[in-house]
Amino acid sequence: MNVNEKITTFLNSGLLEQYLIGQTNTSQTLEVEHYLKTSPEVYKAYKKLEEQLEFTAQLHAVKAPKNVLDSVLNSIEETPVVKLNTKPKRKWYSLAIAASVAALLFAGSSAYLYMQNNQLSKENQVIVDEIFDLRGDITNNNNKLNDILEQFKQLNNPETEKYVLEGNRSAKDLKTVAYINPKEKRSMIDVVSLPQLPDDKVYQIWADIQGKMVSLGILNEADRKLQEIPYTEDALGLSISIEPKGGSLQRSNDTPVAEISLKLND
Repeated sequence: MNVNEKITTFLNSGLLEQYLIGQTNTSQTLEVEHYLKTSPEVYKAYKKLEEQLEFTAQLHAVKAPKNVLDSVLNSIEETPVVKLNTKPKRKWYSLAIAASVAALLFAGSSAYLYMQNNQLSKENQVIVDEIFDLRGDITNNNNKLNDILEQFKQLNNPETEKYVLEGNRSAKDLKTVAYINPKEKRSMIDVVSLPQLPDDKVYQIWADIQGKMVSLGILNEADRKLQEIPYTEDALGLSISIEPKGGSLQRSNDTPVAEISLKLND
């Protein structure tokens, strides 16, 4: 195996993506760093992955709960200590008074500690609930990170074709990017920008299959993130049209605002 074949095998192994998100062991890390130092091609691929990870991470950014730290700090309270300073009494009735006072103090402090304990128990339960919520957020974030890694692999797969759909005069600022992998039969789309429409109109994307327009869904600028769309076998092209709110079963506009031909079978 020559040097070029080794580099190609390394790039297809997924180690570069795992290294980028800190999931390589010691030997794998050394291997990646060796290729980064010795291969301009590997270094260029690494920088491209780094830029894509930063872009996608910003789209999926999730803030940690704000109240967890405050709740933990507020729950830490010092237990009050009641100090009893007794002095010897010379008269017998003074002992009776002291005993009554001590009994009252003990009853009062017991009630106070009981109330404090109940309050602390409630606060502890709040903290436990928030910890479980935080664990759930961590699990969700890990799942999102795995999805992002999978998307990176898809974007950098040599079989994935990139198609940019730009709007015509009717939608000059429209721009979307479609990623299609005919080998794995997967399609994704990134909504970059969509001009604003009236409330009763939407953008809808279509696939041209032997002259028949098949709907792939409604586009919304609020969903500006890389997302899956249905893969269509033998599609000749993609187009975007303006349709009534809710979408249409058939493309109502003969002149779409954006379209592009696919060359997946060449």
